[in-house]
Amino acid sequence: QMQSVESGGGLVQAGGSLRLSCAVSGRTFSNYHMGWFRQPPGKEREFVGGIEGSGGTTSYADSVKGRFTVSRDNAKSTVYLQMNNLKPEDTAVYYCAADFAYGSNWHSGPSRPSVYTYWGQGTQVTVSS
Repeated sequence: QMQSVESGGGLVQAGGSLRLSCAVSGRTFSNYHMGWFRQPPGKEREFVGGIEGSGGTTSYADSVKGRFTVSRDNAKSTVYLQMNNLKPEDTAVYYCAADFAYGSNWHSGPSRPSVYTYWGQGTQVTVSS
């Protein structure tokens, strides 16, 4: 069973930066495409960004392009979300998610929650104005 643990959330002022980490155990990390999602208060979960198992392809929601960067270190079994120029509307619980690469539909739709099998417990990010 794969386990993932997010960390790095917190309170930051608008314009600031945070880096979230998601450490994965229990599986060969490079065999999994990874995604970051968020759920703002009172809203549905939404896609933030994703990265394929090799790290060669990334995908981003329009709302975060140019501000957020997804990366991964397969040797450390960790995926990262670097968030710069944060805005109050970025306030949400952030989740990482994993999709087994073999037989995956990730490349045709990395933003779909249904693509992912394993989900972390989430970490809170609060951006004050």
